[in-house]
Amino acid sequence: MKKFGQMGEKTGWTYIEIPAELANKIYPDNKKSFRVKGRLDALEISGIALIPMGEGDFIMALKADVRKKLKKIHGAPLQVEIEHDKAEYQLDADFVECLEDDFNAKKYFYAQPKSHQNYFSKWIESAKTHETKAKRIAKAVSALSRKMNYAEMLREGK
Repeated sequence: MKKFGQMGEKTGWTYIEIPAELANKIYPDNKKSFRVKGRLDALEISGIALIPMGEGDFIMALKADVRKKLKKIHGAPLQVEIEHDKAEYQLDADFVECLEDDFNAKKYFYAQPKSHQNYFSKWIESAKTHETKAKRIAKAVSALSRKMNYAEMLREGK
């Protein structure tokens, strides 16, 4: 496990490297981000993105919740067993249901690229309490109805 120093938007990220040769075995002839499933030590994972870093190499960012479950920090060894995860990500059902009540928000949301739709949904899903989830859904629907993207929504009110 490694950690970026100054690296633009990736500054401070903890990650593992996936060399081009291995990435090509997992998903042949692919140069774009893709999702994998498998195990990190004994921890089952799925839907985790491999991010291209150039020259065919990829990285897998290890968020705090994953590192906490692994009980490891950067510099620690990690046994990795991964394969291409072909399952489609499912948007949060509660969020989708609330979008049905606001035509403008729904229309703007589904006009966004799939990856941007996923930002909203994953942010909502990451809430630790039902109250926080409800607040995030309300904030997202309100922002979408005003044609705000994910980043604009997060910056609003800061």
